[in-house]
Amino acid sequence: MPVLVIADHENNALRPATLNTVTAAAAIDSDVHVLVAGTDCTGAADEAAKITGVSKVLKADDACLNHLIAENIAPVIVSVADAYSHILAPASTFGKNVMPRAAALLDTQQISDIIKVIDADTFERPVYAGNAIATVKSSDAKKVITVRGTAFDAANAEGGSASIEDVGGVSDSGLTSFVGQELSESDRPELTAAKIVISGGRGVGSAENFALIEKLADKLGAAVGASRAAVDAGYVPNDYQVGQTGKVVAPELYIAIGISGAIQHLAGMKESKVIVAINKDEEAPIFNIADYGLVGDLFEVIPELESKL
Repeated sequence: MPVLVIADHENNALRPATLNTVTAAAAIDSDVHVLVAGTDCTGAADEAAKITGVSKVLKADDACLNHLIAENIAPVIVSVADAYSHILAPASTFGKNVMPRAAALLDTQQISDIIKVIDADTFERPVYAGNAIATVKSSDAKKVITVRGTAFDAANAEGGSASIEDVGGVSDSGLTSFVGQELSESDRPELTAAKIVISGGRGVGSAENFALIEKLADKLGAAVGASRAAVDAGYVPNDYQVGQTGKVVAPELYIAIGISGAIQHLAGMKESKVIVAINKDEEAPIFNIADYGLVGDLFEVIPELESKL
């Protein structure tokens, strides 16, 4: 049976994690379909049809699917589920919101945050903050899965020519209504998709001092992250947090500044290709996983580093 990927999108465009999820789906079966559910989502559906390896796109376009309300999208997934053996979505905020509801409606247990496909029934996923890898084998006839995007390469966004088929019968569940949203806008790359991430920790000292991190990030075209300690101290908003209870990133370059390296933070960034640590404490755990480490005062090191760029 074909495999279904639930697209994470912004109506007019796909979010990058969808491409990584398509790669995971292709490791299960070569026949991959994509469901794009939203409002005025033709742009995202057209993008999905161009992904290499996708053979069909299902488009559910209805006003009640605006803002990707999970209580309305989950029944759409269920309505098409009979045709699929596996249903996958990115382990993003969207996927973590929608997929448990779909799994409950399908009366199957979800397999969360997979990082490897061994075969159609067997997967690997991190446990204990990434300190151990669990091998999970499921006997469920229908498998509902979320995928850690950083563990899979992105599928080629061009080269495909899938057909697009409309899905009907969409209705408002009446369980949830959209009230409003407050969005922070930034010219920097999105944290989970950035090639370079610069993160600050408690050692930065204050919200005002975080301007040093942001200035350096802007010069390198990087995203800005933070440890939980920095977020809890009010230096930066919650959406900057990298770690077990924050976002998982795997950029080409990760620069940790004033971050000691608690296990919860390492769980969110240790798969980065190159890790650079700057900390005045030479015993900081972050140096144990760093490819390059610099022991020094960040308030001296960062201005000097910036002057060399």
